[in-house]
Amino acid sequence: MRIRWIGHACFLLEGSKTVIIDPFLIGNPVTSLKPSDIKADLVLVTHGHGDHLGDAVEIARNNDCPVVAIHELSRILAAKNIEAVGMNIGGTALVSDVKITMVKAFHSADVEEDSGIISAGDPAGFVVELDGVKVYHCGDTDVFGDMRLIGELYSPDVMLLPIGGWYTMGIQEAVKAVELVKPRYAIPMHYNTFPIIETDPSGFKERVEKAIKDVSVVVLKPGEFFEIQ
Repeated sequence: MRIRWIGHACFLLEGSKTVIIDPFLIGNPVTSLKPSDIKADLVLVTHGHGDHLGDAVEIARNNDCPVVAIHELSRILAAKNIEAVGMNIGGTALVSDVKITMVKAFHSADVEEDSGIISAGDPAGFVVELDGVKVYHCGDTDVFGDMRLIGELYSPDVMLLPIGGWYTMGIQEAVKAVELVKPRYAIPMHYNTFPIIETDPSGFKERVEKAIKDVSVVVLKPGEFFEIQ
């Protein structure tokens, strides 16, 4: 599997299937990709904020593929004439031959519609299993103690986690999150997209690799990928 960081919280998981997570392209200052550039079998959305829901609807229409989101958000998306698959925390589903488990995140989760801002269920993370590799995308969240259970139950190979602070956990909390989950690899996200979440990922890498045995931090630039088997 190739794990390609598009920027912010958006990743492409590229293997026997292609999964895009939190497809924030238009308005994302660190990528030049457009929705029409994306070929995907499945879209995952952790919550309804514009920098995560992003271009999910257009990508789903372009590729005639489903969007997976928490139940309440899936109902909002289904009204836009796309296939929306609703899940909830703790559930596991096989969608487009990709195994997906929805897990907790601690954040807010409204969505902005023409009628105004409306509730769109709870935020979530995903553990995605594809081609024998398990990837835990934390979504927007703080560290929380039950991350240890996510590690014990699902043993993710790769953890994608925010480090930018302000709206999510920062480096100190993210280091603890890695300690709780104990993946083989950790890839930081949700930083340096905007001035308010600027941070140096080298500090995160140094602290994790010094404190936590058998975990490697992979720092990607937007557009770069990490390959794992």
